[in-house]
Amino acid sequence: MTFAIHTFGCKVNIYESEYVTNLMQENHYQMIPFDSEEVADVYIINTCTVTNEADKKDRKLIHTARKNHPHSILVVMGCYSQLNPSKIDADIVIGNKYKSQIIELIKEYQNSKQKIIKVDNITKTDFEDMYINRFVTHTRAFVKIQDGCNAFCAYCTIPYARGGIRSKDFDKVISEVTTLVNNGYHEIVLTGIHTGRYGVEKHTNLETLLRELVKIPNIFRIRLSSIEINEITDGIIDLIKNNDIMAKHLHIPLQSGSNEILKKMNRLYNKETFIERIYYIRKEIPDISITTDLILGFPDETEANFKETLGTLNKIKFTKIHTFPYSKRDGTKAASMPNQIDGNTKKCRVKEVINISDKSELAFYKQKIGNIYDGIIETRKDGKKIVITTNYIPVEVVTDLSNNEKVKVKITKIENNKVKGDII
Repeated sequence: MTFAIHTFGCKVNIYESEYVTNLMQENHYQMIPFDSEEVADVYIINTCTVTNEADKKDRKLIHTARKNHPHSILVVMGCYSQLNPSKIDADIVIGNKYKSQIIELIKEYQNSKQKIIKVDNITKTDFEDMYINRFVTHTRAFVKIQDGCNAFCAYCTIPYARGGIRSKDFDKVISEVTTLVNNGYHEIVLTGIHTGRYGVEKHTNLETLLRELVKIPNIFRIRLSSIEINEITDGIIDLIKNNDIMAKHLHIPLQSGSNEILKKMNRLYNKETFIERIYYIRKEIPDISITTDLILGFPDETEANFKETLGTLNKIKFTKIHTFPYSKRDGTKAASMPNQIDGNTKKCRVKEVINISDKSELAFYKQKIGNIYDGIIETRKDGKKIVITTNYIPVEVVTDLSNNEKVKVKITKIENNKVKGDII
């Protein structure tokens, strides 16, 4: 039996798809590329529902897979499945629970030939334990330490798709990371839906976990996928500053640089607090890279609010700004707010911020010419080899070294907006 899997969305989804891939292979399924001319016996689509555009991509691929492979078993799982199970034309629909039961569900379908919808109310549920000891598709190893979100930002459906916050057992995280390190993975990326809230229901926290993880023998690097500004403790900053195992990079969502809009979004900080904290982090860790997420065109975002956001961005000077037009999501508070912004205005604002981001990113890279960093070799889809530095600079190198080799790289130049370097 063969299978193919496609993943949309975040690093949590990537981790869960890797887990499913491992399960399939352990049960004697052979993996083939999703777009292969060879027809797989089972197609698996792991969905995302963070925006309307994400939903469209889900629906398009589901339709294409069903149309092109009518005799194959189609499994659709993830966030879009959790919120829209009855709308999905698939043989097996799994929400954000029971992914660990995919083998049993496939066997059940093979026996009954009846559509299976395995989607429960996820408001209150336990952490679904997943454990990975190898990665099929990635050089760096992701470890999901947390799931769910209780924040209920006004624009976001994820608390409904992922449920409340819950965490992987402390000792199980240590064990999984230790196993991956022992199996040769040099960089571990800790991921979750609301990573900074790790352990709150288990009377522990992210800082305590990090202080134990850096003690694991032979661990090379730990990277955080994303964390909120009010969850970056002084202890975490101190750990990043003084321990080379911790990556000198933080992805901290801002979402808006206007206090009025932040309040309407139900974000639990104001721009002054955010800016002050960023200044402190940069003072303590001068070489750090700080990236962010930004939503533009939120309901009632005036031109003055937008200019205020631009002023905030100018003060912070993020390395990179992942910029999104506001996406109206049914069931959220923002969907029923007055003064929805027209698409053209959102598009123009996004374009302006992307230009700012591109210039800021290039300026950060130019500052680092001549610097030497350590990292691991990765091969991208286009065949080019890169080294991701501790502060998340993708440095293109020419080398015959294999994936996952630890190296030191010197940044030599910026060419066509790409960072080039030589292995030392």
